[in-house]
Amino acid sequence: MKIIIRFQINKIKANSAGKCSIRCRITYNKIRKEFSTGLFINPDFWDGKLQLANPPTEQNNIINKQLSLIENKIRQAFLMLQIKETNFTVNDIYSLYKGEKIAKEYNVIEYCERFLKQLKRLVGIDITDATYNKYENSKNHIKGFIKWKFKTKDIPLKELKSQFLVDLEYYLKVEKSLKQITLNKVIQRFRKPIRVAVSEGFLIRDPFMLYKAKREKKEIVFLSVEELNTLENHQFSQPRLQEVKDWFVFSCYTGFAYNEIKKLRKHHIVKGFDGELWIEMIREKTQKNMAIPILPKAKTLIDAYSNPYDDKVFNVLSNQKYNSYLKEITSIIGINKRLTTHIARKTFASTVLLFNDVPIEIVSELLGHSSIKITQESYGKVVQKKVSEQMKKLNEKLNK
Repeated sequence: MKIIIRFQINKIKANSAGKCSIRCRITYNKIRKEFSTGLFINPDFWDGKLQLANPPTEQNNIINKQLSLIENKIRQAFLMLQIKETNFTVNDIYSLYKGEKIAKEYNVIEYCERFLKQLKRLVGIDITDATYNKYENSKNHIKGFIKWKFKTKDIPLKELKSQFLVDLEYYLKVEKSLKQITLNKVIQRFRKPIRVAVSEGFLIRDPFMLYKAKREKKEIVFLSVEELNTLENHQFSQPRLQEVKDWFVFSCYTGFAYNEIKKLRKHHIVKGFDGELWIEMIREKTQKNMAIPILPKAKTLIDAYSNPYDDKVFNVLSNQKYNSYLKEITSIIGINKRLTTHIARKTFASTVLLFNDVPIEIVSELLGHSSIKITQESYGKVVQKKVSEQMKKLNEKLNK
């Protein structure tokens, strides 16, 4: 924490009276800031080594007092910034010396916590508690990484470089044993406050602009037509297994996640513009409105569980019991796949919709994806398989 203040003149640039401007140069953290003091002196009277106007005359004494005042004001500004215990630059020292208001310099974790504080107020309005907790978890990973990498609690926001994310990815893989898809989410959520910092002017540019996440190609797992039929037609003697099976099948024909099945109420079922029944409610994950047409098999299940004394459509068990019973169902029926509501959702998109020639644009809308690109990335191979099947049929027709 050292500052160097030097006064100098440029003998080449003298005014019409033969006097040169006295300039001040502040050096802090090896960065310089130079400015004019507004004072002029005969170059023959300036002693650069002593940093004084010589010999002592009335005019030279006035210049020396003015230069002393300037130096003292700069050192006072420097001291005030040190007392605040925040990161600052040589430009901040100069701004404070001039009496100008300086922008706060944030650290990485400090700014993330500021972002989270604002995000917390949106819970129940634009986001859910679960979404907020994911951002909080991401911040904790960044906090752990900074301590591991830099041996400190925090680093200045302005010191972020593209290499930061490369090292972070290594840390999350090696030290935290996170899979690529999980660490991508951590980095994605960390980049959100960084982009906000850019928009608010705390960063000149996004330091991670050129970063590209590594994509993990995962095969989409869903029930085939035969597996779905087997599941639908099987009748369990135990009511608890029969109920869970029916709820799972309902997901296969609506694309609903667990929480959406649990929160489904009768008032969510409305007659649409086409005279058919639709489910209209807020999607749990995105907090956006969704409208799903009720297919015949889904309608059958709604009617079967309808209770005139309860607004709930299904009295769904806890998520833990729901998944536990799905494991039992899998072993009894003999389907060699781990049944989850995610599998049901993918079955809705693939087996129920895409395999029945529903355009991918509509599939994207029904799944509630924020863009069709997400749907294409996830179900591109399913579409290719469907195209392949249609081309084979076409070839058979052409060869007849």
